[in-house]
Amino acid sequence: MTRFGYTLMTEQSGPRELVGYAVAAEEAGFDFEVSSDHFSPWLTEQGHAPHAWTMLGAVAHATSRVDLMTYVTCPTLRYHPAVVAQQSATLQLLAEGRFTLGLGSGENLNEHVVGAGWPAIAERQDMLAEAIEVIRALHTGELVNHRGEFFQVDSARIWDLPEQGVDIALAVAGDRGIERFAPLADHLVAVEPDADLVESWNATEGAPRIGSGARAVGQIPICWDPDRDAAITRAHEQFRWFAGGWKVNADLPTPAGFSGATQFVRPEDVAESIPCGPDLDAIVEAVSDFWEAGFTDVALVQVGDEGQDRFLAEAAGPLLEKLRSAAP
Repeated sequence: MTRFGYTLMTEQSGPRELVGYAVAAEEAGFDFEVSSDHFSPWLTEQGHAPHAWTMLGAVAHATSRVDLMTYVTCPTLRYHPAVVAQQSATLQLLAEGRFTLGLGSGENLNEHVVGAGWPAIAERQDMLAEAIEVIRALHTGELVNHRGEFFQVDSARIWDLPEQGVDIALAVAGDRGIERFAPLADHLVAVEPDADLVESWNATEGAPRIGSGARAVGQIPICWDPDRDAAITRAHEQFRWFAGGWKVNADLPTPAGFSGATQFVRPEDVAESIPCGPDLDAIVEAVSDFWEAGFTDVALVQVGDEGQDRFLAEAAGPLLEKLRSAAP
């Protein structure tokens, strides 16, 4: 069965609001919840960037059923991988086995803030591979000493470890990324409904097979509102950065940069790529691209803090019913 999730979008809401939305999303019937992990919003209009791990700790305590996941954390620049290993182990304990550690090579927007520069993609991937090695080693509970190309770990041990461990989901794109990272991961993360990604992953030697234990987790923005024009206006204000694609999104360093890069994106351009308004069937049609591509899990992003409570109270339940009726 396809599972449907709710996105805790740290760029558009404050921490207390996000915890409240997490509880309401569980009550509405979502299967899992994912959280972005940002130091800055994409656009100043979004206006938020609370610490994801602190917020997720509160969410783990406030919820009881939904699975939780970072979508995604970069464990190489802003965080040392040893810190990510400790954070994820603690969160798994708080969540009582409901947490998955989603990792990726990061975005300049969030990682440049520590003054370590922004490496080229090949180096970022090398750093990610070594970071995964460090995290896996520390999650054994053994004493770890590591002297690598990018990271050092000196006599470190995680003292509070969950018995079930912590699964790792990796954000990948392209055959080279899949070939390298699929064997290192437990699950796939991708933001485009590309069947080739799933097929290539399952064809990679040493990779866990999606559909037989491993999950392919996608994400799609929507902007539900009883007023379609209001939904388009909000989606354009809050989410026009999405039009740049991930090759651009990974490299721009500031919200001002995203504002400049998207100044010519029109509301109608956003409406073509994001389902806007009250039509739940249109949302189902957009989401269906993911399960048709072989994805097992899809997280919805309801755009904007405004209207979030109403979406969860009025639209989420009926939408989930429609999605589950349509999905395999």
